[in-house]
Amino acid sequence: MVKTFVMKQINKDTWYKRSTHRNWLSNQGQHLLEHYKKAKVSGGFGTLNDKGQLTGHSAVTIVTARMVHCYSLASLLGVPGASQLVDHGLQALLDGALRDHEQGGWFEDEGHKGIKQAYVHAFVALAAASASMAERPRSQELLDAIVAIINQHFWVEAEGVMAPSFDEKWNESECYRGANANMHTTEAFLALFDATGEEIWLNRAMGLVERFGHDIASSYDYRLPEHFDTNWQILTDYNANKPTDDLRPWGLTPGHFAEWGGLLLKVEAGLVASGQAAPDWLLEDAIRLLDSAMHYGWNADGKQGMVYTIGWDNQVSVANRPWWVQAEAANTAYLLIRRTDDMRFEAIYREVWDYIASMIIDSEKGGWLPEVDNDGQRTEKVYPLREDLYHAFQATLTPLLPISASLAGGLRNHNL
Repeated sequence: MVKTFVMKQINKDTWYKRSTHRNWLSNQGQHLLEHYKKAKVSGGFGTLNDKGQLTGHSAVTIVTARMVHCYSLASLLGVPGASQLVDHGLQALLDGALRDHEQGGWFEDEGHKGIKQAYVHAFVALAAASASMAERPRSQELLDAIVAIINQHFWVEAEGVMAPSFDEKWNESECYRGANANMHTTEAFLALFDATGEEIWLNRAMGLVERFGHDIASSYDYRLPEHFDTNWQILTDYNANKPTDDLRPWGLTPGHFAEWGGLLLKVEAGLVASGQAAPDWLLEDAIRLLDSAMHYGWNADGKQGMVYTIGWDNQVSVANRPWWVQAEAANTAYLLIRRTDDMRFEAIYREVWDYIASMIIDSEKGGWLPEVDNDGQRTEKVYPLREDLYHAFQATLTPLLPISASLAGGLRNHNL
């Protein structure tokens, strides 16, 4: 049985209600938006190195899609210049070399033909939905295109999940089912629901969180497995020789426990907004997933911060602290504060943000450090590049809004 995770007792009011904290978050978000403007290239957006410089002039699809999403949020916030960056990204995704103009779908980057990943296409869908809510020209064109690709190729109706990948001609390339791509698909489907009002997307998102965040998670004491075969048998040795893989590492990923917990609360918000009944387990399991993430991942080796992965014996596998892991822990802690008023989540929220501020935010060169070791020193075992502002920017924005199915929907419905 997963243990309730308790830090120090907090009896004061919550940070998210304080103007100083909200202003600090907003300022951090503005710094990120400014820093990542430098990632613009002719074909979309590329990656930055630790000096905040472009690593090359090639566009990367997932980075371009995430930039469209984030600058759409900035456009909804009223940040001058954000809309032009959204439009640049939309044009790249629709007209450029990132897209397969013959067979349909999107490649990984400008120079890479072949594999078409569900993970990448989930972010193209998120970009389209957020840009649509920001009312950008051509957003509907991208939305129609990605919905057609998802429905025609990726969505496996009989299982209620996304197939992981295909080759260039849409032959399925793996006997695999994975939690990570379906987690980001859940986020994308919630945004599509907010953008279109079509409940099929909310219902699909509900099915995904029920499978992964409820059925599978509860069967494994909320230590959510990531890798399965097509018969949904766990692949315990998957990528055993790649423990530092950036998308499919061996073992268990506590940051994903937390991230799934946040998605359960977003699905609950979507159900409530649409007038549907929300089952009690959405909240109950969100709490258990964050408790599990903190119990197994936070200070797991005796030092502050959440580790990247643990093994099946619950021992640390990769001790490095990636930026996104800390961001998702902070997000879900906030959502649970907002949902429950339980101050133990406030203690988690403050602890994680204190760590981010002291170890992850790079005040000298801008942006966030992609990963550090347990002493706070920059490492490059998993993430050698600063790919985009997606996780970091969302962490600065989430606590400024009520819980909603998507951030773009929340911004559209609530003025900051």
